[in-house]
Amino acid sequence: MDYVQNAFFEASNWNRDNSYGSLTATARALLDFDTPRGLRLNISSLSSPNFATTYTLGSIGAVDGSLSYLYSSLPLAANSKSSDIPLRHFIQGYRQLQELRRPDEPWWWEVWHEGKRIDRRDALLYGRLFLPQSTLEALYLRRLSPTRLLKLSSVSSSALKSGGTILALLQTDTGKHSTEYLYSTDSALLGIRGLYNFGPDPRLTTTATPTPYQTTTDLTPPPNGRFSAGCELYYGLLNKSGGMSTGLRFTTLPSHPGFPYTMTLTLNPLMGNLSSTYSVLASRNLALCSRFAFNVYSYESDLQIGMELWRRRRRGPEEEEGLEWVYRKLGRKVVVQGAGEREEDVEGVLKARVGQEGGVGLLWEGRVKELLYSAGVTVDLGRGESMFRGVGVEVQYSS
Repeated sequence: MDYVQNAFFEASNWNRDNSYGSLTATARALLDFDTPRGLRLNISSLSSPNFATTYTLGSIGAVDGSLSYLYSSLPLAANSKSSDIPLRHFIQGYRQLQELRRPDEPWWWEVWHEGKRIDRRDALLYGRLFLPQSTLEALYLRRLSPTRLLKLSSVSSSALKSGGTILALLQTDTGKHSTEYLYSTDSALLGIRGLYNFGPDPRLTTTATPTPYQTTTDLTPPPNGRFSAGCELYYGLLNKSGGMSTGLRFTTLPSHPGFPYTMTLTLNPLMGNLSSTYSVLASRNLALCSRFAFNVYSYESDLQIGMELWRRRRRGPEEEEGLEWVYRKLGRKVVVQGAGEREEDVEGVLKARVGQEGGVGLLWEGRVKELLYSAGVTVDLGRGESMFRGVGVEVQYSS
């Protein structure tokens, strides 16, 4: 379902990376990946461009499962068959940020018929029921304007204090900066988050096409990197407590001549937590990441290192394009104009992480014919004989 929700963001031209909540998204994808536990089977179907369903059945001591339904008023053009889904888009890994785009003009969204506006705002509805716990999750997304998104999420469960909770989030993204206002019924929490991008403003940037009186040397070259700063403030009206955090991020853009990398630094001054991450795409198939956390009050620290390694299918000479195989045999550098990455060459990805306390996580995600699968294990080397904390396999089929 996350793959379908991301397709909704792409179809509605919403940049999910331009927010304070996604400041450390790359490091989380490389270090905080979830490993399956037990045996789990997912069956999904995008029966129409507007409606999707998912059925999940798992076994971790006892049999459990879930039912999920999703509706989008905006037709989604995502590949729904598990044999055709691009693994690079389906599996979260290193995220190469793109250049900021100029927001759409409000009048671009207007649709008139016989003197009346008939346009509607795109929306997405999602619901998931967990069995046998009878826990219900719900999500509502609505594009209010080209620069504004409303998100309502709720959970209903007897295990929660008030039987459930609702979180409302209003996000504004102008490209140059973004703001988020949130409210949660849990402790009546109020919060605000903001992110500011240094550099050129996409709202003022013109297209990089020279006029008859200009040359290409008169145009400003695209930036090679982007530096961003943000912070968040929140306060609970019921428990009379608050908090804050601030963060910095520098990431390279596609025009950067070297290898892509991302650096972040976050600080929670009230709790004294300081965290820094460094992620690098060392090659087309290998990404590395490290995260160091330190508490200035207790002097406790933690170090984690992770990686992702993509495996590709070797192509024979008969599968290579043109005279590519001839130049390879001669030891010459091969440059194929217009040749991009072919998705059918990707077989899977191996993710691994290790912490200074002895925690190790391994995850392999791949595809076999019509099935997507993931197998993982979590090990704690400091627990002696009971070091294995979780082992599992998850199989997914989508039509």
